[in-house]
Amino acid sequence: MARYREPIRGRGTQAAPPNRFENAAIEPEPESGFDDELAPDPRTQYLRDASRSAIAHNQSPDVGFDVSINPYRGCEHGCIYCYARPTHEYLGFSSGLDFETKILVKHELPELLRGQLTRPSWKPQVIGISGVTDAYQPIEKKLRLTRRCLEVLADFRNPCSLITKSGLVTRDTDVLQELARHHAVSVTLSLTSLDPEIARKMEPRAAQPRARLAALEALARARVPVGVNLAPIVPGLTDHEIPALVAAAAAAGARWAGWQMVRLPYSVKDLFSAWLADHFPDRREKVLHRIESIRDGKLNATQFGVRHRGVGIFAEQVAELVALSRKRHDIPARGPELSSAAFRRPGGAQLALL
Repeated sequence: MARYREPIRGRGTQAAPPNRFENAAIEPEPESGFDDELAPDPRTQYLRDASRSAIAHNQSPDVGFDVSINPYRGCEHGCIYCYARPTHEYLGFSSGLDFETKILVKHELPELLRGQLTRPSWKPQVIGISGVTDAYQPIEKKLRLTRRCLEVLADFRNPCSLITKSGLVTRDTDVLQELARHHAVSVTLSLTSLDPEIARKMEPRAAQPRARLAALEALARARVPVGVNLAPIVPGLTDHEIPALVAAAAAAGARWAGWQMVRLPYSVKDLFSAWLADHFPDRREKVLHRIESIRDGKLNATQFGVRHRGVGIFAEQVAELVALSRKRHDIPARGPELSSAAFRRPGGAQLALL
């Protein structure tokens, strides 16, 4: 797996694993050292995404929604564990540094979304936002695509569930409040660790834990339904923080607390293993063995129903610890049921007369 000789500041990885769909890859000779000229550009590039449909469909029974929108493909947050990294390989890129630096932008997404919601064939239902990559990654501050999509959803009063690691979500409190008036929104902040050093290494361009908790508190004060997702829980690295994470979330006003075990599909396994060797060499073997213990001897599992939870005694202990922590703070596992009862098509009456 080709990689830079020196760590790249602010990136989750400096490696470029081969694309599993490509027949050939450049692999420097070990004794020659890595030729940095062959490495991918570490600077962020924003590329136009030409998708002509706003809404993606999925049939995964353990995801929690059937349709979603994603303003961006690839994610500058650079979380080393991200299960979405391999999706960049469908675009001809690497799941490593390319995923963090080559960000595809759907500039027309708000207009496409409005067009699809206007169609009589659209049946109002919960739309997931950030189902693949974070809708509030750094470029959103400038482009405001996520906000514009939320404004469209508010116009139609179509329910949506949003998950993010960014404090930028509070910028859109006014739109979220409008949706909340119709029981049509829930916001989830992902929490992985309260340790700022672990968070910085694991999620280099995502908001620090204290900023996420501050965002949670601000949304709770604004009466926007908000909770947390302890995700991913990394056995041997962050699992001991579960009681503290739930306590901090409860103190900030979280109304629910979900959780997921770390998932390492395809090349993410190698990226994560190399990351452990770079940042936590003394814990590497322990963490990998713990993951294998909940994945039936492997580093990843794909079966619906168990891929988010794991199997075996250790997975059961984690589940019990989460349940105990939630009970201590009187927090349920899931957020509120969202409603599409207020759905409308703006201008629908006038359109019917034409």
